[in-house]
Amino acid sequence: MNEKLTIFYTDDDIDDLEFFKTIVNMITDDYAVVTHMDGNQLLHALDNPPPTPYLLFLDINMPGMSGLEVLQIVRKSEKHAALPIIMFSTTQDKSVIEKTKVLGANYYLPKAENFKLLRKSIEHTLKINWSSFSADNTNYLYNNN
Repeated sequence: MNEKLTIFYTDDDIDDLEFFKTIVNMITDDYAVVTHMDGNQLLHALDNPPPTPYLLFLDINMPGMSGLEVLQIVRKSEKHAALPIIMFSTTQDKSVIEKTKVLGANYYLPKAENFKLLRKSIEHTLKINWSSFSADNTNYLYNNN
């Protein structure tokens, strides 16, 4: 049996963390989801493997350190330069979305307002071949259509 790939998901909302774990487990059993409640927990986990994440889902609006600040810190680390980072937020502000791209996120996934759309968007994101994916203005932002 293959070893599961680890997904790190950082969000201060417990319900969002649980929904995410449930959805990933419904889609596939190829992943182990490790959750963190804030940026400091995540940064500690990144600096103290195992596990080492295959993907990182990161909320933007968190108390203390925002997802944008965490993104900047992770991208400054050579060790995690290639880690695919998916910004996962309710923010629809185009300037914020553009800033996540400039700061080095690989993908922007808006949080869908219902379970079915949320599952569809997460499933889409997990199917991306992250080793060859290259974000540009046409594919950086997940489109629900």
